[in-house]
Amino acid sequence: MRKDFKENLLNILNGVSTGVVIALVPGALVNELMKNIAHSWSGAQNILTMTSLMGSLLAVFAGLCVSYLLKFNLIQSGSITAAAMIASGAFQVKNGQIILSGSGDVINIALTIFFAAFLVKFLTPKLGSYTVLLLPLIVAVVAGGVGQFMLPYTKMITGAVGQTIGTLTNFQLLVMGMLMEIAFAALIVSPISSVGIAMAIGVEGIASGSANLGITACAFTLAIMSKVNGFVTTIAHFIGTPKIQMANMLKNPRLFLPLIVSAGIAGLVGAIFEISGTANSAGFGSAGLIGPMAAYQEMAGGPLAIGFIMLLFAGMPILLGFAMRYIFIQKIQVVREEGLVIEDK
Repeated sequence: MRKDFKENLLNILNGVSTGVVIALVPGALVNELMKNIAHSWSGAQNILTMTSLMGSLLAVFAGLCVSYLLKFNLIQSGSITAAAMIASGAFQVKNGQIILSGSGDVINIALTIFFAAFLVKFLTPKLGSYTVLLLPLIVAVVAGGVGQFMLPYTKMITGAVGQTIGTLTNFQLLVMGMLMEIAFAALIVSPISSVGIAMAIGVEGIASGSANLGITACAFTLAIMSKVNGFVTTIAHFIGTPKIQMANMLKNPRLFLPLIVSAGIAGLVGAIFEISGTANSAGFGSAGLIGPMAAYQEMAGGPLAIGFIMLLFAGMPILLGFAMRYIFIQKIQVVREEGLVIEDK
């Protein structure tokens, strides 16, 4: 019983992580480029619309991925997906119309999927031939309704985290840089949105630059430590999002140790050189080159600035990644490479 619970929980976390990748990585890859060329190519706006729609359907992708891992049939999968979307917080109802708004709350999506999966397993054998008629309705109304009830409270958790991180800006510059990097490195591999936190508390200036450097250091460290995942999955950590490791991080908290060290070092360096950003760029890291481009725009510009940004957002994180791999995997063996394998079956 305990083994089944643990396996189901890990499947849900892995499914939600994969759903995040499907929903958010396409936008992270091309949105910044499309925004810059939208004035000269009308198709760019269409692509932005598509990637924005994908982001708003995060709950749908998460529900489908979890259902696949739990080996649910089509009716069961559709029921869970409906409940997840209903409780996601990714839409608003205005004047009788449903308007998509953001990606929703990942914590609430995961909790709703967990409850919906329990309902599906409990009700399916009891409904018999009426399953196809009643299961989608019951799961959507009950699990989706419970999820909607929980949404304000899960948002309070996110708000409390944001307020706590906001206090870090009161510290001395170098200390603030280190702590901000560590905080955002932890956020990017958690169910909480790093971008949402950054926008909610208005992270800008050196705090924004530190946040992006922390996420970048985290992404490269995880990528280099998890080469067992293959080339494509490895580069997805820093081209897309390191949140694909969320399930592994929650399962094995020791994985946070190398991230804290690499992010702290990167934050100290970023604060020393006063790397900056904006409230809109904080929380993205290297994804879509949003963090590096924001840092470049805050500098004087020129070839030297480009080289310096590349050194900070690529050279330094790569060196830190190999150093963390050597120290934590090969030397003191606190972390095992197998613990970073991303399940896709």
